[in-house]
Amino acid sequence: MKKLIRLLLTLLCLTIVLGGCAAKNGEQTVATDGSTSMEKVIGALGEVFMQENEGVKFTYNPTGSGSGISAVAEGRCDIGLSSRSLKDEEKAQGLTETVLAYDGIAIIVNPNNPIDDLTVEQIADIYTGKITNWAELGGNDGEIVVIGREANSGTRDGFESITGTKDKCVYRQELTATGDVITSVSQNENAIGYASLAAIKDSVKAIKVNSIVVSEENVKNGTYLIQRPFVLVTKSDKELSPTAQKFFDFALSAEARDIISKAGAVPAN
Repeated sequence: MKKLIRLLLTLLCLTIVLGGCAAKNGEQTVATDGSTSMEKVIGALGEVFMQENEGVKFTYNPTGSGSGISAVAEGRCDIGLSSRSLKDEEKAQGLTETVLAYDGIAIIVNPNNPIDDLTVEQIADIYTGKITNWAELGGNDGEIVVIGREANSGTRDGFESITGTKDKCVYRQELTATGDVITSVSQNENAIGYASLAAIKDSVKAIKVNSIVVSEENVKNGTYLIQRPFVLVTKSDKELSPTAQKFFDFALSAEARDIISKAGAVPAN
């Protein structure tokens, strides 16, 4: 009988671990994984959620959109985070997307760069190697250092799709996090990069695109063209745990709108 009880307890523990939102010492958890661009938004939401739900632990693993989508598909987290829409093949795997917010993709240069306005076409020409010197755009004489994100990045996917440069970009550096792009541009007067509006710091300059400033208002009204969704990814055929569902509902609630806005994104609801 004791062996049977031990076996049943072992099976119960395995079920909890594989469930993705387990109790550790009685603690309820919500595990999220994915887009580094969503760090400020998801971090702010998670912090408030934990404050309002005593005993709940919220975790965020900043691995990139592609990795986050894989993590939820494989059951390694409750909610995946993506800064791009799901592809048809990902939806075919039984995944569902829910748009949480919209984010402008800022085009950033070093603060010492005199250029402050580019067209979408000029940006595309820079990233595809047609324009290689800032002097061609009325700036200082200097070879343009083209910086972007790695292949699985949602920011890269959104930028390349909107600018029509998918699979055509000629990168000097391909970095794995939004913060790394910002740091690299801040340290090189000839660099150009792209990063989430929510992550922009004073160490870089966000230029206008088609004479439109990247701002929450201009993302909301659609005049700023280089923008993309922030998406919550879940499995279609599997219900979230009660705790994860509670966070999901909170993230889409009226209460969350101000939190999302203060984090630099535009709430979808």
